[in-house]
Amino acid sequence: MRSRADEIRKRMAKRKREREKLLKRAEQHYLFVSDEEKHGFEKISSYEGGPEEEGHPLFRKEWFFFKILLSACLVLIVAIVFQNEGKYAESLKAAITNALEQDFQFAAVSEWYENYFGKPLALLPILNNGEKQESTGAGDEPEYAVPATGRILQDFTVNGQSIIVETEKGEKVFAMKEGIVRFIGEKDGFGSTVIIQHSDKSESWYGNLHSIEAELYQFIDKGAIVGTASDTDDGEKGSFNFAIKKGEDFIDPIQVIRFE
Repeated sequence: MRSRADEIRKRMAKRKREREKLLKRAEQHYLFVSDEEKHGFEKISSYEGGPEEEGHPLFRKEWFFFKILLSACLVLIVAIVFQNEGKYAESLKAAITNALEQDFQFAAVSEWYENYFGKPLALLPILNNGEKQESTGAGDEPEYAVPATGRILQDFTVNGQSIIVETEKGEKVFAMKEGIVRFIGEKDGFGSTVIIQHSDKSESWYGNLHSIEAELYQFIDKGAIVGTASDTDDGEKGSFNFAIKKGEDFIDPIQVIRFE
């Protein structure tokens, strides 16, 4: 009878120890439970890879090396094409050269990104440092801003590229439309020039500038300051060159913008 009672006590003690172990494990697990799990939500997964693991799941080493190999193959193929002569080689050379000479359409890509994702593409800092010209017309705001108030000294028919606008001395020159500044420097027939690339793949050129207030690859708003017109020979007025380019051809700016 005593042995039977001892056996029952041993079983009860064993069960008690097992319950204590389970409670202890539950308490330890609770200490490491995330706030999401404590409130009944699923735990948000995260990746914390170590040096012994393969790497982040978003970065596949095999795919990375494949892209490097593919790039090397493309370079090798282009080199072989330019080393060979022949009908097919010449046509490939022309196609490759044309592709490399085309300007990347920063403004068009930026507008597409903003239309689909709702925010400007911010690969580069956006610096808007100009004053806006106020619209004098009634109703909706015009599509284009007048680069500067003045009169035309030389029309488009003289050189088939640009017009020359006479302004007041020290007059600011404004961007006719928002876009990306793709060039700042010297251009033949234009002097000190700023070229702005627009989302419709057109370009506006502002030449013969005394000073430049835009920055290369800057996104610039319509009506923002591009620079300052240079003084005329007599020093009493200012002037600058203005051109609009669509594709490979210049068009008469008067067809787009009316100067006073």
